[in-house]
Amino acid sequence: MEAQKVDMFLMNNSENLPSGKMAIMRDRLKSLPEERWPLLLSLNFKNPVIALVLSFLVGEFGIDRIYVGQVGLGLLKLITCGGFGLWWLIDLFLIMGAAKEENLKKVLMVM
Repeated sequence: MEAQKVDMFLMNNSENLPSGKMAIMRDRLKSLPEERWPLLLSLNFKNPVIALVLSFLVGEFGIDRIYVGQVGLGLLKLITCGGFGLWWLIDLFLIMGAAKEENLKKVLMVM
């Protein structure tokens, strides 16, 4: 049953977590105590697609970085108008990975 629970969690959240870390997460989740599962299942993950849309529409104001939980970077982006446009352009390619990494940090805190 425990392996099924782990596989179900990973399958349901695969689009919100880094794909390269799934095997490691699977191993660590299998050893997660039963009393930690409700906390893990209650986590709210940031959607990487929404982060990308925010980056495209209002990324020069740092809203995308604030959405994924990186408030300091978001404010810096706001002050510099998206790094004078360059940071905004680079974030179009990086923001989905940043959202997935922030989601991974939440999972690791529960473990």
